Amino acid sequence: MANLEIKSTAGKKVGTHKLSEAILAAKPDPSVVHRTVVAEEANSRQGTQSARTRSEVRGGGRKPYKQKKTGNARQGTIRAPHFTHGGMAFAVKPRDYDKKVNKKERRAAILGVLNAKIESGDLQVVDQIVFAAPKTKDATAFLAAVGVADARRVLIIIPAIDEKTYRSFRNLPNVVVKTAPSTSAEAKTDVFSARDLAVAHKIVVAQDALKQIEEVWAK
Repeated sequence: MANLEIKSTAGKKVGTHKLSEAILAAKPDPSVVHRTVVAEEANSRQGTQSARTRSEVRGGGRKPYKQKKTGNARQGTIRAPHFTHGGMAFAVKPRDYDKKVNKKERRAAILGVLNAKIESGDLQVVDQIVFAAPKTKDATAFLAAVGVADARRVLIIIPAIDEKTYRSFRNLPNVVVKTAPSTSAEAKTDVFSARDLAVAHKIVVAQDALKQIEEVWAK
């Protein structure tokens, strides 16, 4: 599918977009996509979970009872792991979950999944995604016009962060708004990932956002 149909916000055809050869030639490699998605999910973990060991729990400074002739098992502290309010055995401590994926592999995963979504007809291009005011009603009407209102997960890709667009879709639980990659440093926030593409049932991308994807990743 060398040419993609471009729709207006009302759902009517207004033109076509010729895809770059890099996207057309990209084929999804399951192993590459899997490694990339696993790395993205691991890198999103904070790794701040922390539990106290017996040495860090307050109290238990003295022996609870004498060693012998009580009929009980010998104990040295009431803060041992088998006591209530005791420390945790093998307590979890903060750690770094980051996994590295090289740039070429990540790009191959993204372009491969993008090509698969295009081939399956799950990606649509619209001329622009702009709202005059942040209204959920307008966002719902837009999704219905482009035919993705009934999709379980919808990914909206816009050229750059737009507060009105984000707030319009914010109350829709099945919609995620992300931005396309950009060469400018201030516009690199909240860029969509391989996982965003893979889990989305329908993708709606603004024409300018698609051009940015081709400019940055499909060279």
